[in-house]
Amino acid sequence: MRLLAIDSSGMTASVAVLNEQGLMGEYTVNYKKTHSQTLLPMIDELLRFLEINKKDLDCIAVSEGPGSFTGLRIGAATAKGLALALDIPVAAVSTLEALAYNGISSENIVCPIMDARRNNVFTGLYKWNDYNKSEEPEIVMEQTAMEINELIEKINSIGEKVLFVGDGIGVYREVIAKQIKVPYNCINDVMRNQRASSVGAIGMRNYNNGILTHGDDFEPVYLRLSQAERELLNKKTGKSE
Repeated sequence: MRLLAIDSSGMTASVAVLNEQGLMGEYTVNYKKTHSQTLLPMIDELLRFLEINKKDLDCIAVSEGPGSFTGLRIGAATAKGLALALDIPVAAVSTLEALAYNGISSENIVCPIMDARRNNVFTGLYKWNDYNKSEEPEIVMEQTAMEINELIEKINSIGEKVLFVGDGIGVYREVIAKQIKVPYNCINDVMRNQRASSVGAIGMRNYNNGILTHGDDFEPVYLRLSQAERELLNKKTGKSE
């Protein structure tokens, strides 16, 4: 069984191939180029290096969101196109759960934070109670979009030590330091951003559990309106952000 994993939900573009034994290879780039330029060439290069034909793939795992509207659309289009062309299923994976997977060895609550602009983050709270079995995490708080201050209040009310992951660390590090009242750590910079290997690990679990979708039916999860949609709504209602 060979699974191709894709994550383009943020600035980082990442692709990976996994089999039953684990990770075969990963190609991750965190650079200011659009995913439409990089994603397909990265996939082709990784498969070439691993000597795998696209026809040998059994599933496409893709980060379904939340995240960058443009990035998610590019990832979705890539995954849908490959899945339909190869007649294989899609395993949709929450971006936030995949980020939380980066901290799977932590015994603490893992809090992924993705910058959603205007003091807001995409976030959730997860706990890996038995990470050696790679089972589903305990969901302490469902994924949502909320203000960073509100998130910190929630974490303070829970009262447990927290590990932060995600690109929101760089944006809100000072806010967290000033307002948080419980012990916390921020994951190291190497593991902070999205990794297709994490998407693939969860995608493999979904594949084994039969949690799959047809390429035609896969749609990204945004959690909030796009900026253009919000501006249009504000014009109609007379509100301003």
